[in-house]
Amino acid sequence: MRKNWTMKKHVMLTALFLGTVGITFARVFVSIAQTPAGQPLKKVVIGYSAISPASSSAWFAYEGGFFRKNGLDAQLIFVESGSRMVQTLISGDVVAAQVAGPPVMQSNLQGSGVVMIAGLLNTLDYKFVVSRDITRPDQLKGKTVAVSRVGSSSDFATRYALEKYGLVPDKDVAILQIGSQPARFGALETGKIHGVMIAIPLTAKAAKMGLNTLADLQMLGLEYQHTSLAVSQNLIKTQPDLVRNVLKSFVEGIHYAKTHRKEAIAVLAKYLKTDDSDALQEAYEAELLGLIPEKPYPTMKGIQTILREMGIKDTNARSARPEQFVDLSFMKELDSSGFIDRLYKSPAVAMATPRVEPAPAPVIAAKENTTPLVEARTKPVAAEEKAKPVAKQIPASTEKSATVPVTAKATKSGAQEYMVKLGDTLSKLAERFYNSPYKWEKIYEANKDTLKNPHYIYVGQKLTIPADDQAS
Repeated sequence: MRKNWTMKKHVMLTALFLGTVGITFARVFVSIAQTPAGQPLKKVVIGYSAISPASSSAWFAYEGGFFRKNGLDAQLIFVESGSRMVQTLISGDVVAAQVAGPPVMQSNLQGSGVVMIAGLLNTLDYKFVVSRDITRPDQLKGKTVAVSRVGSSSDFATRYALEKYGLVPDKDVAILQIGSQPARFGALETGKIHGVMIAIPLTAKAAKMGLNTLADLQMLGLEYQHTSLAVSQNLIKTQPDLVRNVLKSFVEGIHYAKTHRKEAIAVLAKYLKTDDSDALQEAYEAELLGLIPEKPYPTMKGIQTILREMGIKDTNARSARPEQFVDLSFMKELDSSGFIDRLYKSPAVAMATPRVEPAPAPVIAAKENTTPLVEARTKPVAAEEKAKPVAKQIPASTEKSATVPVTAKATKSGAQEYMVKLGDTLSKLAERFYNSPYKWEKIYEANKDTLKNPHYIYVGQKLTIPADDQAS
């Protein structure tokens, strides 16, 4: 990887991706980071374990100069694999780690004293992409799909989707362990497999290639501690101000990115190493705006879900409680003080002076991070049953809600034919057509012959929407 990025390269990158000739990071990030007079910056190392939009919170805090603004001379390091990232945190080589929730929990159960102080992505962000000749889940029978390895997040997501389709993993559909996401996607490109779970930015490439998307796991509203900010309990006891300033920097970085699209996309382009504007726009809108929370509390429900799965093999997990794995005191302090609310209510301020170093090179090479299986929802979610949103959401498509969407075709009986899109659930469709999510059963009853499971629908599936005046 390149080791030295000059200011000139920053300027060229910004102009290339944003189409703004002559704009520089010095102009974009006009505010100068201020620290109390006479107080030197404290040198710290902060790690992250994935190169994906889910890891972008650390990048924004760093590139925006918010660590420096809060008195920290921070260095970012990339450590591939969540388990190794946690080991690096335990060893003291980093003071904080942006890492998946499961490895933090596993180490905590073993007495490491590592806890999560923030939840930066509280759901899964995979899409299930299949070859061009597959348009329905049942066509996967007898075919092969790929995962990184058994027990990984991609393995969970794949098995979860197959089971929702009424297919038996390893029996109806073969599951092949291939490795990294690029390797799995490459196997799909060459026809060696027929389906794979992928995340941004490969989802944009898949769409351009004409590959079919059967499901978006975000459609499920599944709470899962995908990405967290973790520290040791010892650091919390001995240097609470350091922990406070690290978290504050993350929160400010998230706010700036959410309110400054062009600058945030430039940072994503740098770290994701892509000039694909469609992929960058998708990463920004679907991930940053849609999933990363303004107030990054960990998801207690998502942690409990992981614990249930861990409990199948680990007796300690069966008796553990979600509160054991988190320290919410710093998030609550920032929240109750009104600090976060003031960020979003006041006019957006410019970024602090950015760093000019390159994205850090990996310091440890390892296999893709693994995460355990998660239990599924058991019924379509009605309004009063919906969990608290994991983030401030944006629509999955540009289609506006309407009593009768333009994609629905009316029939002589008054019923309408509708094709499922990304983001749809039976409850959402009931809300759209009947102005009430409680009427989802009406749609289910009308489609029992083809809709085997009311808990899951797939993209491209055709549904009959009965007229609202018909019996429930």
